[in-house]
Parts: sequence; C-alpha cells; structure tokens
Amino acid sequence: MKKEKINFEGSMGDQLAAEIHFPADDHAHNFVIFAHCFTCNKNLNAVKNIILGMTKKGFAVLSFDFTGLGQSQGDFSDTNFSSNIEDLIKAAEYLEKKYQAATMLVGHSLGGAAVLMAAAKIDSISSVATIGAPSQPDHVLHLIEDGKEEIKRKGEAEVSIGGRPFKIKKQFLDDLQDKDNLKKIEDLRKSLLILHSPQDNTVDISNAAAIYEKAHHPKSFISLDGADHLLSNKDDSLYAGEVIATWAARYVHKPKQQQISTNSQTVAFIGDKDQKYTTQIVAEGHHLVADEPENVGGNNFGTSPYGLLTSALAACTAITMRMYANRKEWDVDEILVHVDQEQRYDEDSEDCESDNSKITFFDRTIEIKGALDEKQRKRLIEIANKCPVHKTLESKIKVETKER
Repeated sequence: MKKEKINFEGSMGDQLAAEIHFPADDHAHNFVIFAHCFTCNKNLNAVKNIILGMTKKGFAVLSFDFTGLGQSQGDFSDTNFSSNIEDLIKAAEYLEKKYQAATMLVGHSLGGAAVLMAAAKIDSISSVATIGAPSQPDHVLHLIEDGKEEIKRKGEAEVSIGGRPFKIKKQFLDDLQDKDNLKKIEDLRKSLLILHSPQDNTVDISNAAAIYEKAHHPKSFISLDGADHLLSNKDDSLYAGEVIATWAARYVHKPKQQQISTNSQTVAFIGDKDQKYTTQIVAEGHHLVADEPENVGGNNFGTSPYGLLTSALAACTAITMRMYANRKEWDVDEILVHVDQEQRYDEDSEDCESDNSKITFFDRTIEIKGALDEKQRKRLIEIANKCPVHKTLESKIKVETKER
C-alpha cells in the first residue's frame, strides 16, 4: 500500500509519528484513523494487514504511535486513557486540516475502547469499528496486577507488559477507573461494528456482548472465530480489515465515480521492502491485489501476475461467448473457461531444444452447459477464439516504457 510518513502534534505537545496509507491510485474515497492496542505501536503486523484490507477497498488509513510509544515523542508514564483519546482527536484535526475529515475510527483492544470514547467528540465520524475491545478501559489493569500495590504506595512503579518494561504512575490508574465507557456507548449515535474472537484470552468475548447491548442501531457483530487477541495469524488480520471495509461502505459516503489520478486504465503500486511483493492495483476504478507465493518470498495476499494474465484470457473468453449466445438467443446456462499457462519448447522451431525456442502456451478448456446442438457448440468455440484478449495475445505485442 502507498504510504506517507508524517508527524503531528499530540495532546501533550509532543510530536507523534504517523503514517497515512493510501490506495494504489492515490485517490481515497474516505479517511480512517486507526488506534493500536495498549503499549503496542503502528508497526504491529496485524495493524499493517488490517490497513491493507481497507486500502484495497479505496480507504486511506492514518495510523500513529500514541504519546511515548513507538517512534512518537513524550513520556509514556505521563500518559493515560484520556490522553489517548485526545491524541485521536488531534489526529482527526490534522487530517481535516491537511487532507480531509476522517469519517471512521478503528481501534484494536484498548485502542477500541479509546475510539468509542473519541467518536462522540469528532463530528465528522460516522462509523466506528472495534477489534477485541474491552467494554471498560480499566480492563487493562490486570496487565499490571503485580505492580498495582507499589504504584498506589509509591505513586509509580516499573511493570513488565508483553516482556517490556513500562513505568506506570498512579494517575494512570485513577484515570482508567474514572471512565465509564458503557455510559458513553449508550449515548453514541454512530454506526458500530464489533469484531471479537470467542477464543480471546486477553479480553473475554463478554466485553463484546456488553458493548453490543449498550449500543444503539445500526450495530453489527462479527465473530473472529479461532483468532487470538493480537490477530497474530495473517489470515485473521487480513479478514478483519476486509470485513471492516466492506461493512463501512454502507455507512460512509463514496463518490459515485472514482477517477484514477494518473488517467491510466491501470495503476500498479508496490511499497517498501517490508511489504515484500504485495502490489495494489486499480484497474478502471476497481481495486485488486497481486502478489507472489510465500515460497518465492511473497505474502501470497493476491494472485500472481501470470494468474492475472490467465484470468484476463478466461474472463474475456467467457464474456465474448456469453455476448454471442445472448445475441443469438441460444439456451446457454453456464460457461466455464479453464486456463493454464506454462513455458514450453516450440515444436515448430528448428532448434526445439534451445531455451530461445521456448514460448508461452495457454491451455484453455471450455465447458458449455445448456440445450445446444453440436453445430451451436462448435460455433461458440469458434467465437471463443475471436475474443479480444485471445487475439491480442496472439498478435505482435510491443511494450513501450517511459519514466514519469
């Protein structure tokens, strides 16, 4: 996904490190703000995958490190749940000033609790999605159970969270216990999507039930069955992002026609090395993803380039045959086109064993289901050979390349 690194001033005056992830064509129909989990940061793999799922659907997503975390400035021990909410508001103000107002908030774990509170304070937000969110923010106190007494006695203590040391002050505890998220959810008038795993051992699914019960319609629940709290399985986080983007399309305004910013029929974008070979494509306004299999170093998030090529031949063949059958008013129920591609030696070559004699072969098998006689079936096969992509592949092709 296309990425722009930015900084903006947080609620405590510190510079917060952020990234805005754009669709491949650089033309987002809506902007989203993502809030990560407690003590996490924007570089968590699950966060990247969720964002990828959304940018594939044309959303731009701003993710950032809360004050004192990741690459953001500030002292984490001076922050609390309230400052996280204020950081989200600051992120929304930045987007509205520099790009366009955010219409959606997405939050994971404690970030989910934070977006539920922040949504009411950001007028432009029309929808909210939470992933594994606690119904009350003081749920995270169990993570610092061993240090609570020392914090109360001394005013602060160093505790281990996820194997990393963090200094926690008493004001953090007091702030958490002072918040009533369920009351705020009851007053929230935004469309809400709740995603939670029944197997979440960090935030029990009963939290999702409590949020759902208090929220007003429109509200939806999606079970992330089999996922852990951090969505460490790639498939789980990708699924979450795609589900959120699909759900949100009903509740955000999308322009009826999206113009590709380059005025090209197709745009392909590949990001930095961390994204490996994952490539976002916008073809005539439609968003696709191409990739390579994991065994050659890819993420396997999408079809390979050759897979897209065989798809083009298969689709064009089927469409051409359907158009002809419709025009003739023939009784064709289904058309299935199977295509395989490989490099083979050209039997017609004078030096058929030379690597130079290898050419690309497309093996195409067609199934036609319907009440047709033999003459009609033969004619449809003839029409298949006249499909535009077929003719293009068999014609002389030249690709001219220039740098923009």
